[in-house]
Formats: sequence, C-alpha cells, structure tokens
Amino acid sequence: MSPPAHHPRHLDVAALAAEGGTVSGEWPLAGLKRLLAVGDALPLAHWPAPQLVPWRASGTLRPLPGTGAKVRLTLHAQCTAALTCQRCLGPLLLPVDVRREFYFVPGEEVAAKLDDEIEQDVLELTPALDLRELTEDELILALPLVPRHEDCTLALPAQGSGGDGGDHPFGVLARLLPPAGTA
Repeated sequence: MSPPAHHPRHLDVAALAAEGGTVSGEWPLAGLKRLLAVGDALPLAHWPAPQLVPWRASGTLRPLPGTGAKVRLTLHAQCTAALTCQRCLGPLLLPVDVRREFYFVPGEEVAAKLDDEIEQDVLELTPALDLRELTEDELILALPLVPRHEDCTLALPAQGSGGDGGDHPFGVLARLLPPAGTA
C-alpha cells in the first residue's frame, strides 16, 4: 500500500512526521501576494525568471528538550527577491534561502510556554497546516529590514566650496552672523 498523499495547503504534519516523509514542489511567485507586497518589493515584472519558489518540507519525530518525542518539520525554500535599494533607490536582486526547523506540540499554551523556554521554534499542532502560508511568512522574515547594495554606486550631490556657504544648508545662517571681531 502506498503512503497517503500530503497536500501542502492542508498538511497533516503529524502524519508526515510519523512516516518520516518529505513533500516538495514549486509555488508561482504571483500567488505569494504578501511577499510581493513587502514595502521594498518591486512589481512582479522586475523579479527574475523563473518566477517560481521551490520548497521542500520534511517531517520527523524528534525529542525536544524537557519533553518526549515531538513532531518536527524542516522547511527549505528559496527565491531571488526584487527589492528597492534604500541607499540609491535602484533595483536590488537579493537571493533568499530559508532553512528553518519547527517543533509542533498540542495546544497553543504549551507552544507559547516552550517557545519562551527553548531556542527552537514551537508551534501549535493543528490538523491542517498551510505550508504555503508558512513558507511565505519565513521568506518575508528573511528579507532585510533595510535592503541595500553591498557596494552601492550612489552618486552623492557635490558639496559647495564653503566660501560663502551658499550651497551648505546652514549657509544662510552664516550670512546672518556679524563679521568676526565686530561683536
């Protein structure tokens, strides 16, 4: 008998972990609306081809510190994000590679308590997990808060000669001061 198919939009994480199974695929970038709506993201036409996000999730049963064996999901997804550089305001293509581990426990209270106590991410075990939503969340969290080129070619405006201060923001104030030695 073949193992049951696991639907990534309604994933039974406990069953996947009990089997030690793996699911994988690709999602069209156009379907990840929240990722495309991030404040620094460029329109979809600027994202490089192929406009697909490959992903893989593996389930296992592993001991969690202070508890017995728990459901663990290992997630890997990657894409190249098209963002706006906050230094030069030009396009910035940024590779995003997410590799995360999640433990699942029964009950939101247990998850919150363990999440505060241990380093691993702990989530409530639900009958159906939307793996696409979780993947999109992790890709968004992996984006930099302030995207910018490592070596930006931003051309700064030329500074004034400083003679009368006319090009300097405080040049007008300098002209209002009495000449030196006349106070």
